[in-house]
Amino acid sequence: MFIQSELIDLRLTTGQDLDFVLAAEQDENNRRYIGQWTRDKHAAAITDEDMMHLILQEKSGQPAGYVIITGLQDPNLTVCIMRIVVHVQGRGYGKRLLALLTEWIFTHTETHRLWLDVNELNSRARHVYEGAGFKVDGALRESIKRGDIFETLLIMSVLHQEYMERRQKLV
Repeated sequence: MFIQSELIDLRLTTGQDLDFVLAAEQDENNRRYIGQWTRDKHAAAITDEDMMHLILQEKSGQPAGYVIITGLQDPNLTVCIMRIVVHVQGRGYGKRLLALLTEWIFTHTETHRLWLDVNELNSRARHVYEGAGFKVDGALRESIKRGDIFETLLIMSVLHQEYMERRQKLV
């Protein structure tokens, strides 16, 4: 196992996981907020040294979602949570996943800045990110086209020092 907690585990994605990954991505609850990748693009991400493709799984071993991180080799020490997909919803997995991932990144890498983008309309995800200490850096106004409508993405980040200060307060 890659990262473990009392509720969920994270492990590296394998080729055998790709059917689940594609189904989770295309699920009605996720499709509106998640870019759609091909099987080949996910397979390439699994082997890309600048990326980490992880499966979120329940303690039973059942997959419950996935996450993709990029920028692991960024010379500016800036890492991006490119995608979080929680397929099993309503159990707090997204919140716990974000906490585990943020802790791992800031304690096992030299990352200075951890960032992500979120659809402005995805208030549920924004709430989780804000609760984890992420702050809005700015907006990419009307940068995503869905049908005939343009939607805005918010850029959110947390800095290493902010994370460490927040962590100290929680201890």
